[in-house]
Amino acid sequence: MKSLFSLLLLTLLPALAFADIQDPPGNDQGPTRKLGRGLSNIAFGATELFQNPAEINEREGNQAAWSYGPVKGLGRVIVRMHFGFYEVLTFPFPTTRSSYRPPYRSNIPWIHGGYEEFPPELGFETRWNYSRSYAGW
Repeated sequence: MKSLFSLLLLTLLPALAFADIQDPPGNDQGPTRKLGRGLSNIAFGATELFQNPAEINEREGNQAAWSYGPVKGLGRVIVRMHFGFYEVLTFPFPTTRSSYRPPYRSNIPWIHGGYEEFPPELGFETRWNYSRSYAGW
């Protein structure tokens, strides 16, 4: 009986450990998401031209929004286009730290300097939390 218990224990413990790694944390970031992210950065990256002056207007006022808001927006459009073409060309390969994560720095630690994974949405925003985190939802 004791040997049967130890045999079951030796066969079940590795199975439990194997079950833990079936869905790794980086599983959401795959080649199809990288391709979609690249295509959306190419197609909708120009929305940064409108989004940045609006954000700067809320934080710093009208003069800042009209003076350096479009300049910052244009710079972000160029960066989004660059990363979009890069991600479309390299989508089958894990290029960023041996993964499919975005190559640009996230917006989370750098509140006003990083990039969201997808370009901003203009007008009515969806309630689907695929690219942004909403505090109230």
